[in-house]
Amino acid sequence: MSDLNVKEYDMKAKKAQNAHIDIDNRQKSIKLTVSHRAIIRKAVKAVLEYEDFPFDAEVSVSVVTVPEIHALNKIYRDKDRPTDVLSFPQHEDGEWENGHGVVTLGDVVLCADILSAQSVSFGHTFERELAYLTIHSVLHLLGYEHEDGGEEERIMTEKQNELIKILGL
Repeated sequence: MSDLNVKEYDMKAKKAQNAHIDIDNRQKSIKLTVSHRAIIRKAVKAVLEYEDFPFDAEVSVSVVTVPEIHALNKIYRDKDRPTDVLSFPQHEDGEWENGHGVVTLGDVVLCADILSAQSVSFGHTFERELAYLTIHSVLHLLGYEHEDGGEEERIMTEKQNELIKILGL
C-alpha cells in the first residue's frame, strides 16, 4: 500500500460510523483473550471504515468448535467438512435497510482450532490469522465474493492484504 493510500485511510477513519460487534465464544480449546476480542473489533471496524460504510453497523461474531463449524458448513453450504470461517450476510447487493439507525450486516463464524492450525501452517501468528479471516468474512457481509475466482477474488484478496497492513499485522 502506498503512503498516499494510508493517509487516505486515516482520513476515512476519522469519518467512520459506529459499529456494534457482539462476540460469542462457544469453544474452550483456544483461550479467547481480551486482546483477541480487541483484534476482532478492530478488524470489523477497519473494513467498515476502509469501505466507507455509510451507516452505523451491527456484526455478530461467533468463535466455535470444529464440529460446530462442520455442521454449519454442511447445512448452509452443502459441504461436508469443517472450514475456517463462514459468513452469513443479512443483505444482498448493498441494499441496506437502515430503518432503525443501525444496519445489521450479519454473522461471522470463526473456528478457533482451524485458525490456530492455519496460523502455524502459514507461518504467522494466531492474531494475524484471526484478523485476516475476520476481515475476509466482513467483506463477504458487504457483498464481496470470490467463489468464481478471477477479478473478484483478486480484488477481495488485495483488500484483505491492505487491511492487514493497516492493522499492522
